[in-house]
Amino acid sequence: MYQKTTLPLHASPSEASSYRQRNLTLTEIQSDSVSKLAEKYFGGKKVKWDPKVVETIMNEELVASNFSSHKLVLLELSHYLEKFLWPNYDEDSSLNHVISICLIVNEKSRQNVSPWDAFGTDAEKFSLFFKRVIRLLTNADLSLFLSRSVLIFLIQCFQSLENDLVRTECLKLVTIGIWNQLAHEGKREQMFNEYPNLLKLWNSSNKKMAAADDNTKEQLEFERNWLSSLMKKFLEIVYKIPVEGEVDEEMIKISERYLEFFIDLEAQLPTRRFFNTLLEDHQVTVLCQMAPFMRRQNKDVELLKKLLTTLCFYSKFEINDQTGVALTDIQMTEAHCQQLIQLQHVAFRQFKDEIKELPLANLASIETRKDLLWHLEPLSEQTLIRLCDALCIRSTPVDMSLDVESKEFLMNVLVEKYQKRESQIKKINSQPLYPDQDILFNDNLIQTQFYAGDRPLALPKLNLQFLTLHDYLLRNFTLFRLESSYEIRQDIEDVVKRISPRLTFPDMKTEFAGWARMAVPISTFNIVDVGEANLGEEKPSRVRADVGFQINKFTPAIRKEWDGLRKHDVMFLLTIQANEKSGDKLQQEEDFREHYGIKYIRGCEVVDIIGKDGRVIDDNTRFNQSDNASNWKGTQRTIRLELDPNQYKMDMDSFNNKKSGDIHQTFNILVRRKPQENNFKAVLETIRDLMQSDLVVPEWLQKVFLGYGDPASAHYTKMPNRLLKNDFRDTFLNWEHLKECFATKDLKVAEGQTEPLNPPYVISVLDDPMDTEDAKTTTKKSKKSKKTAVAAAEVKSESYQVSTYEVPSKGPYPEDIPKENHIRFTPVQAEAIHSGMNHGLTMVVGPPGTGKTDVAVQTIANLYHNHPEQHTLIVTHSNQALNQIFEKIIDLDIDPRHLVRLGHGEEELNSDSSFSKYGRVSSALERRLILLQEVQRLSQSLGVHGEHGATCETAGYFYQVTVSPRWESFLSKLSEIDSLEKINEIFPFTEFFANAPKPIFADCVDKNTALKTATGCFIHLQNIFTELEEIRPFELLRSSYDRSNYLLTKEAKIIAMTCTHAALKRRELVALHFKYDNIIIEEAAQILEVETFIPLLLQEADHGTNRLKRVILIGDHHQLPPVVKNTAFQQYGNMEQSMFTRFVRLGVPTLQLDKQGRARPSLANLYNWRYNNLQDLEKVTVDSYTKANAGFTFEYQMVHVDKFQNQGETEPVPYFYQNLGEAEYVVAVYQYMRLLGYPAEKISILTTYNGQKALIDDVMQRRCAWNPYFGKPAAITTVDKYQGQQNDYVLLSLVRTKTVGHIRDIRRLVVAMSRARLGLYVFCHKSLFENCYELEPVFKQLSSRPDKLQLQHDENYPAKRNVEDGGEVTEINDVEEMGKLVYKLSQEQLESMRSEEADKATLEESALAEVEAMEQD
Repeated sequence: MYQKTTLPLHASPSEASSYRQRNLTLTEIQSDSVSKLAEKYFGGKKVKWDPKVVETIMNEELVASNFSSHKLVLLELSHYLEKFLWPNYDEDSSLNHVISICLIVNEKSRQNVSPWDAFGTDAEKFSLFFKRVIRLLTNADLSLFLSRSVLIFLIQCFQSLENDLVRTECLKLVTIGIWNQLAHEGKREQMFNEYPNLLKLWNSSNKKMAAADDNTKEQLEFERNWLSSLMKKFLEIVYKIPVEGEVDEEMIKISERYLEFFIDLEAQLPTRRFFNTLLEDHQVTVLCQMAPFMRRQNKDVELLKKLLTTLCFYSKFEINDQTGVALTDIQMTEAHCQQLIQLQHVAFRQFKDEIKELPLANLASIETRKDLLWHLEPLSEQTLIRLCDALCIRSTPVDMSLDVESKEFLMNVLVEKYQKRESQIKKINSQPLYPDQDILFNDNLIQTQFYAGDRPLALPKLNLQFLTLHDYLLRNFTLFRLESSYEIRQDIEDVVKRISPRLTFPDMKTEFAGWARMAVPISTFNIVDVGEANLGEEKPSRVRADVGFQINKFTPAIRKEWDGLRKHDVMFLLTIQANEKSGDKLQQEEDFREHYGIKYIRGCEVVDIIGKDGRVIDDNTRFNQSDNASNWKGTQRTIRLELDPNQYKMDMDSFNNKKSGDIHQTFNILVRRKPQENNFKAVLETIRDLMQSDLVVPEWLQKVFLGYGDPASAHYTKMPNRLLKNDFRDTFLNWEHLKECFATKDLKVAEGQTEPLNPPYVISVLDDPMDTEDAKTTTKKSKKSKKTAVAAAEVKSESYQVSTYEVPSKGPYPEDIPKENHIRFTPVQAEAIHSGMNHGLTMVVGPPGTGKTDVAVQTIANLYHNHPEQHTLIVTHSNQALNQIFEKIIDLDIDPRHLVRLGHGEEELNSDSSFSKYGRVSSALERRLILLQEVQRLSQSLGVHGEHGATCETAGYFYQVTVSPRWESFLSKLSEIDSLEKINEIFPFTEFFANAPKPIFADCVDKNTALKTATGCFIHLQNIFTELEEIRPFELLRSSYDRSNYLLTKEAKIIAMTCTHAALKRRELVALHFKYDNIIIEEAAQILEVETFIPLLLQEADHGTNRLKRVILIGDHHQLPPVVKNTAFQQYGNMEQSMFTRFVRLGVPTLQLDKQGRARPSLANLYNWRYNNLQDLEKVTVDSYTKANAGFTFEYQMVHVDKFQNQGETEPVPYFYQNLGEAEYVVAVYQYMRLLGYPAEKISILTTYNGQKALIDDVMQRRCAWNPYFGKPAAITTVDKYQGQQNDYVLLSLVRTKTVGHIRDIRRLVVAMSRARLGLYVFCHKSLFENCYELEPVFKQLSSRPDKLQLQHDENYPAKRNVEDGGEVTEINDVEEMGKLVYKLSQEQLESMRSEEADKATLEESALAEVEAMEQD
């Protein structure tokens, strides 16, 4: 359905394929013949091995069903691989046995399930199997389908090099030995001369071959020749695809997979190193470009052509294949020039007579295909062969049977090698950042949303490894641009349908019969500024236009949204020219763009808002409500937009060449988008900027980031500059807490101190395990000695010295007492804090309710105090999470003047103070006045007359001239004083501190305590003058802009922003020379890879290095990943993989927080099975956690909801799933809870679909919203949107009754089960969900309790009954019965309220009568 349009906005991306492939229930699984075989032979604990079963399943189930995906899914679900195929595999296993393993591995990979766990750790057995597999691809008798299946298996293998078993076998196929297939020995010699180490590798490979026995030698020879044979087989197949006419589809499909395989080999450094030279030697790209399919016009080979383009791109990628060093544009140009010079030298020395002009030509005249052909075409075939031989280039096709014209082949080979490669940076710079109508309405963009994994795609993959940072950015740029285009098209389709364009008669003009919240008709459009092109560029430097529109048709709420447009908001200009069909309903197979007459789409960005006087309105003025009305002229609005200069140039070139009209005069609709979904332009612009800058990832992080080397190399224990001493301040509550957290470490008390010590604690490393004598020596060791040294380092435990110190007093006032941490961190939390305080990469996996925010906040506080000169950046995915962290930071001992919260989400911060840039400046200036008054009061208390508190400068002089000398004088006299009275007398600041809560020396018992008190008082004074000195620049800087930027770059030590804001403001931050030393990224598993990368590079390199010292990533990859709306980009491109998840897959050390403090233990059991040893904190076993939920028998329950009004799941429009029965039931239970006294803010209603959310909203509006007694719950939203939030009680509606739907994704299930603290009630169609294989760990627990709602009589909130205690149970059979109960209770409540009011009125009348009687007396 609707395959000509994008999915509706309300649809979940994971539902895209629901119309094509239905999820299987347990009943269907058990009734299938495959399942019956599985149950008979390997369903129980004992496996009945019979090789005939493998043959039966292959021939009678798979082959007979044409390898139905349904059958493969059933085999995968029944653990065919784990229980039957692999345990019974040996070298005598049949061909079908081997192929069956490949098929199941492919199915697991298609479902995003790791296939390699099933193979265990038996390297020898896997090696035998792998050798069988690679020989299958050279088997001419194997069908194309099975060959393709084997090839897909190998693609999965080469995409899983993080697995030791797989990597060992795969890398045998890409060793230097494959160079024995190079056409010219001279080519090898050239490489050996340039890289001498390669000669050693080559000789070593040959020695291994010579020393091997016959069987081993045959295997080694086969492995050396395998890739060459594969290329020949590919070329043989691809040349069978004709220019026109019928063709076997399997031929095209396997050719696509071959190209995908070659691309994957090229795109990973370990496989590319020797393969790229072989690929170039075999001229695969040249022969493909000459193949008949390139001239075929049918759409069936379009994908094949695109994959070939990608292979050509990677074969010439900007990297040194041998060193792995990224090459700049200049280096690429130099290398190309050297190639051309070599060509000229060879032509001059050996072909003087035949090639006369080429050796004398300047390089610029022979770098294009056209120029090279001009020199080569006159040459004879024999001359071209000799030229190729002289240049060590293969002069005949690798497969002589191919139908190729020899001379044309030779010329193409030479041109391919010597033509200049187009600069990717220039290509990207010339492209508009905004998609136009052709990109948005490209059919491929729609087809990919229904991706089922059966074909490859011409998309980059975000797997584990990247060639270079440039490669990383380019892949992300491509995918992000396509995903953004898909989302923009969704929005535009939604808007266009709502505004309903149609053609009027008889004037044949376009009018809009409907309206849309996110779009307005344009009344005026004028280009007002076209800037001159910058030096060396052809495009204008800027293009700006003023757009006028009316908002008179909108409600005040929507007008406010349009008036809330801000600078940098991205908008779209549409030209819609309706036709006769536009007013009709869009048919399923009809083209959307053509139907509605969408002619042009152009992106733009808000620059300014123009007022009624034609002047720009300042943001501060515009958002001031009192001034707002005066800004506008009625409902007319004008905004200034910046158009894309590249797009403008292309449009004007087309206009000037008379290919089209001036499209800027045709725009008639202005479209805006939701701000939170509209950062694509900033991200793409930032990626483009980064690709052209000197990218510097911290050296200690680079290898891990690109996916190479030791994944633990960035761990703090392996950092060369590891900090050996850390002050943990208030992290540990007492000595027992410290010992508990360092139970596995050897703790020693510092000399001169005795156990138990009181906090704060300073912990020093006494002997670093990595700092061994073996590590220090520089002599070369054998592999065995290296392993021994590493093992010794791992066994040796670290020893720590613990010391304490007395925290000095900071003054006699309450505000001088430092705020302290009161959280008793668990050992894992403490280790996470310890790791975060050290240099390096810290990865914290935080399951629900395990206190990951507390860990982040304590780490930030410790860094702030340990390294006051450093700046820490906090980044999150959502404003809500950022505000949660920021609010906790405010409550710690951190000076508010060092905190800044950037972005519009600051407005939602729960704080009396403003922590925006401008808010902090205002606070600093207000604080300045308060402190200067204190300085003036101090001068008066000292009897020093004058305006010393006039400015920060005069205050500084006053401190140097008066305050500091008097303190020094006091200290000098102190040695001669014995009594406390005399100390009080000579202390110079006694009068100033007279307003302290109590006399400053009142609690002093001796001279030492008096000195500490006096020192604390002086520290208070010092802090006043220090703070004034820091505020002083704000006196000198006059504009708010300069002051705010100074505060951001110099004063702020802790800066918080969302990843979206980081992308929006990167250019501005870099221009301000913004610097930071540490970065903490929360919700890291929910952020797209590239949106995590951008915050790492918000500063320029410092002398060629990145100054980042610490990167702390906190997240949970077991919960929902980043939202990617297009299925193909999500699955094939792996775009939903966050950097956090990629690092976890790479094996980077992680710390999983292991104790949850959110939910009752029984509720936690619904999701803790997904985590390794997740336990409960003591706090969830006491107090309210032990009490029952008032009115409910159980603290959690699954409630079966049958058909309501003969309907279960409904779908009024595609993907808009609703279930009226569940909606009514959920709202009725909410009403019941409110009648028992549950606070509305403690209840959240969640569902898995937007359609059901809308329905529950509607039912709630009719049943409750009008009645203040019921009100509305804290939230009615989807599970996806509620990730990161929690509430005491959650009512969850699962909606579906036909298929399980996307709750089948375990990550979504974990989120749904982990939102409630005290009560969770799941409303669903029981048999459907308990029969789902993936959901079994949860629904097995839910099914252990009755499926009809169990209620308790005569209880009100809060309950006094313990959770395990029972009572008189009322069983609710269905939603109607629940509705009747709610009605009955409502009436009782109403009668009770009336009775109370009557009693109250009676009492008031009685009291009034008594008063009147008394007055009469």
